[in-house]
Amino acid sequence: MATAFSVVTGNRDFRRLFAAELVVFGADWFVMIPLLVLLPELTGSGVWGGLVLAADTGINALLLPYTGTVADRFDRRKILIIANIAAFAAVLLLFTVRSAATAPLALVAIGAMAVAKAFYSPAASAALPNVVDPPDLAAANTVSGSAWGTMTIVGASLGGVVGAAFGPYVCFGVTATLLLLGAALTTTIRRPLQAGREAGTPAPRTWHALRESFGYLRANPRIRALVTVKMAAGLGNGVLTVFPLIAGLHGAGVLGAGLLFAVRGAGALAGPFVLGPVIRRRSWLFPGLALSMALYGLGYLGVAVASWFPLVLVLVFVAHLAGGANWVLSNYALQGEVPDRLRGRVFSTDLMLATLAIAISQLGATAVVDIVDEWVILAGCGLVTLTYAVVWRIATRRLAPGAPSAVGAE
Repeated sequence: MATAFSVVTGNRDFRRLFAAELVVFGADWFVMIPLLVLLPELTGSGVWGGLVLAADTGINALLLPYTGTVADRFDRRKILIIANIAAFAAVLLLFTVRSAATAPLALVAIGAMAVAKAFYSPAASAALPNVVDPPDLAAANTVSGSAWGTMTIVGASLGGVVGAAFGPYVCFGVTATLLLLGAALTTTIRRPLQAGREAGTPAPRTWHALRESFGYLRANPRIRALVTVKMAAGLGNGVLTVFPLIAGLHGAGVLGAGLLFAVRGAGALAGPFVLGPVIRRRSWLFPGLALSMALYGLGYLGVAVASWFPLVLVLVFVAHLAGGANWVLSNYALQGEVPDRLRGRVFSTDLMLATLAIAISQLGATAVVDIVDEWVILAGCGLVTLTYAVVWRIATRRLAPGAPSAVGAE
């Protein structure tokens, strides 16, 4: 089995795709951190920050069933490039957010970026197995799974530092530049990003494509189980709504908020490497996924009662170490089991359920953020995730470990 280092150094096309993902994820957080601090300053309320987070995830969730069919019907390279350019245009709108009266424009801009991301994510996930050889897929997933965590660290940290030093609008300018760079990197990938369609076979129409993918999910209980895994951490994601408030309570301000998001990213980065051995043992996959979900919930239950900010950072790291492992393990299993012609649609369903869960959690937290104490939101989100983990494991305990091609050999 290839190592993470060898797949990065030995495969030019994977390296370019990975670099483009790093740029996109970094740009995402370089906008979000300063914006989450700017909006409460302009409006005097924490509600706007929650609405921005909910718009980002909710719009994504609503569009993913359709964008997954697009990833299976059209050139994935063009989808990735156009999505980056559209997100670039949306970022420019953030320069108009200067007062409470213009705060709603932030929702429009983030909503437009969410639309672009809804097209980008399933196309990128579905494209990955086509730029690496089959023996390299496990290592490639570990590396690719680290992209989000790596750039959450870099984007959140630098977003907090640059936002504090130069203001949010400098961050928005950097983000726009990064998105153009991501589009340029994608143009340099040489391998096709999807398997060729048989001659004379037309691309499936949208509704037919959706029916085909739902039929596939109905007939495959393992795949159904795998596409519901990410919902656990998603239902606990309302904690992000109170990150800036937690930092404020501990006297850490914008730098503390950026640090919380950065530690979250560090955990997500470490998770795939720490729990990577699960990939190599089929019998460990489902118990490992359940454990990762439970650990996320327990981590935020701990954050709810912690009074020392360094301990809060440690617990956030542990929670997202588990969440990062959960994400990569389920992605790898899906990429190994789902055929290329269905992969975009299955991944869009997977992402839709995850982002819908995130949006529900964030909207719930937003509804009560000005009414209840922060620790109540933290404890509630942690308990929901822990309960989901227990129920999911009970429901999947009789499923077979799976074929060797799915999750590696024993």
